[in-house]
Formats: sequence, C-alpha cells, structure tokens
Amino acid sequence: MKKFAGAMLLLGSLSATTVQADKWHMPTPYADANLPTQIAREFAEEIKTNTAGELDITVHSGASLVKHPEIPRAVKTGQVQLGEVFIGIMGNNHPVFKHDNIPFLATTFDDAEKLWKAARPEIEKQLDKDGMTLLYTVAWPAQSLYTKAPVNRLEDLGGLKMRAYSPSTSRLADLMHTTPTTVQVPEIPQAFSTGIIDAMITSPSTGVNGQAWDYLEHFTDVRAWIPKNVVVVNKRAFRRLDDKTRQVILDAAARAESEGWKRVRVTAAEDTRTLAENGIQVAEPSAELMVQLQEIGDVMIGEWTAEAPAEVEAILTRYRQ
Repeated sequence: MKKFAGAMLLLGSLSATTVQADKWHMPTPYADANLPTQIAREFAEEIKTNTAGELDITVHSGASLVKHPEIPRAVKTGQVQLGEVFIGIMGNNHPVFKHDNIPFLATTFDDAEKLWKAARPEIEKQLDKDGMTLLYTVAWPAQSLYTKAPVNRLEDLGGLKMRAYSPSTSRLADLMHTTPTTVQVPEIPQAFSTGIIDAMITSPSTGVNGQAWDYLEHFTDVRAWIPKNVVVVNKRAFRRLDDKTRQVILDAAARAESEGWKRVRVTAAEDTRTLAENGIQVAEPSAELMVQLQEIGDVMIGEWTAEAPAEVEAILTRYRQ
C-alpha cells in the first residue's frame, strides 16, 4: 500500500507539472481596445481550440503582468513563455529593430509590408541570438502629429516637450528641435494634462483609445512611418513542445499576421474619423512641413545605415528591389 501510495503521489506530481507546463502567459503592452491585443486574444483562443485545451495561453493586456520595456527580457529569460512588444523599443539591442521607426522610409501599408519582408530575416536572426523565436507581427496605423496648437512648419514645434517611446523617436524629437520625454501609452493623458509633454507622434488608434480630445486639439496627418508590434516566444519553451503543437502555433501566427495587415487598414480610417467626430481638428500637413520632415527622415536613414552597414544595407537593398 505504501508503494502504491508513493506511485500515485509521483503520478500526481507529474500530472501537475504537465498542467503547469501547458499554461502559458503572454504579456502585452496595450489595452484590450487596441487591434494588436484583440488579435493576440484571437491567437491564444485559436491555439487553445486547436490543441483541445492542452495549451492554454493567458493574455495579460495593458502591461498588467510585465511593464512594456521589460517584456523582451522576460521572454528571453523564460519568466514568461511569450510576449508582445513594440519593435522600436528594442532599437538599443541592435539597429535592425529601428527599421520601422525611420520617418518617411515606408509611409503606406503596401510599402510597410514590403519593408517588413525585407527586414524579417535580420529581425529573426537577432531574436534567435537572444533566445527568442518570432511568431508574428501586427502593424499600427501610420504615425502622425498631435499638438495643442496648429503646426505648419517645424518652427511651430520649437521648444515643446515631445513624447518619445523608442531610441528612434528620441532622435526624431531632437532633430525637430523639441525635448524628447519618455512616456508610455497608459501615461499619455496625465502627461499632457500635467504639462510633462506638449506634443506626440503616434497613431490615430492611440489617440482614440486615450481620448486625446480631452487634452489637445490638433492632429496633423503627416503619416511619418508605420511601426509594428512583434509577438515572440522563448526558444527553449517552443522547442520543448511536440511537432503538432508547434505547427498549431505557427499556423495561428500566420493567420494573426494576415489579419493584422488586413484589419489595420480599416482601423486607421475609422480611428481618424473618430478623432474628428470628437472635436479634434484633423488636417493635412503643409508642403513646407513635409519638406522639413522629409529632410529629417533622410538624416535618420543615413545615421541608421552607419550604425550597422551590413545589416541595414541588406534590408534597404531588399526593400528597394
């Protein structure tokens, strides 16, 4: 009886370990109203359904489990099995992560998809070195300018405090003669209300979800670049899965990426309309402002290339073919 009881205890322990191993956690930086989070939840649900519940992924939205800047490290070290992160915040890890934060390199969704295909091999290579495997990406609407007063030329921004959220956006703020100030998405309304920032370049979606009409009045649709989130998985955790489960994840990831590129086009138009409907003055940029911003973009492309000539030139060559 003692041997039987010991065996049952061991089996129970193994069973509990299996259940624990199949319960994965996925931190994401953005709230549930955002398209990337909606797709993340659909991705997790598809995996749960197609593995008959054997792999259950809990999506922790709004940086509720892990703060945004810490998500890559949490995945890398195995604190969580997978996570979603804005690509640009990894720009200090390697310059290839800056590819979609360079102003006026890719400003339409078609060009952004082409740029992603050109950059993906370099992104996967760097993630692999850090113990992570790329699963899928979701694009944001094009980034445009939010201010309290109209902007017709760069001089109108001089001396303002500009929100920054990545190395590239900090450099952009410098070149625009504004003061870069790091503010994460959940902190934007308070940062504007308390004067921590005076302006920002971000998507229509971020403005809508943060009810930007409560603290500013103008949206200048410069469409400077189209950034993306990536969903990454810890390489060792992924390899420990059986072939069938890994394929379920890869299939769900492919569908998530396809849905993302399709739905972001709709989201961009809807959210821009919502800004206008709530009293924000939506305006096309002046020709003078666009010339000035394009000049900044050219400077940043040159600086980006100089940071890692081999990798960046490979991306640009594939993109421009």
